[in-house]
Amino acid sequence: MHKLSAVLITLNEINCIETCIDSISFADELIVVDSYSTDGTWEFLQNHPQIKAYQNTFKNYTDQKSFALNLASNNWVLFVDADEVVTTALKNEIKDVLKAPKADAYYVYRKFIMNNVPLKFCGFQTDKQLRLFNKSKAHFVPNKLVHEKIISKGSEAFLKNKLDHNFYKSEEDYKRRIKFYGTLKGQEIYQKKRPATIFHSLFKPSFKFFYMYIIRLGILDGRKGYKIASINAKGVAERYKEIKRIKKRTT
Repeated sequence: MHKLSAVLITLNEINCIETCIDSISFADELIVVDSYSTDGTWEFLQNHPQIKAYQNTFKNYTDQKSFALNLASNNWVLFVDADEVVTTALKNEIKDVLKAPKADAYYVYRKFIMNNVPLKFCGFQTDKQLRLFNKSKAHFVPNKLVHEKIISKGSEAFLKNKLDHNFYKSEEDYKRRIKFYGTLKGQEIYQKKRPATIFHSLFKPSFKFFYMYIIRLGILDGRKGYKIASINAKGVAERYKEIKRIKKRTT
């Protein structure tokens, strides 16, 4: 079996980090890069006998995850987020794959869990991430500050079992994170000199809500679907607020 490095980044994840680590403890190496947590996460990481813990100042998601990836000593890497859990079924599937990989990278579908209940729609039903891969044939797309993306130069396949994603801790926390993602995306749009007109700032947030709630059937998730679509629409609006703030600072 090919040896596996499980890799993740953290910032104040004390409420979920232990469950995440337990679920990936089958890996031959655990690499965690922390962004100077203040809630006990760093102390937990330091005291865990299986974890190789590092600290690095957070600039953006691509930079931080690239830094973490470079610390992995094995070619095969499993990337997870601190609020994700590798189920027993997924763990066993990963082990089977590593005995004789038929591809160089594998997409993993995720089950989005809100208040202990799966959110079935809002577009999350088809969410997939390239998470298990041979790092000698993969890299992060440069210049993406948020919604980082791994590109494989080799063959790709899909795992059958899903990764549990406990994405919603509270409404306040989710709003904070979506706003932060919007801020980073605004910086990215500005850096790439992409169009950011009044039309974009008015139309795109509304379309985001319509897309998640109507087109991607968030309405079938009831009040939860409405809440998630509304918060994500505000996150899109935050992109263009950030662009305005940058322009104001630079003029």
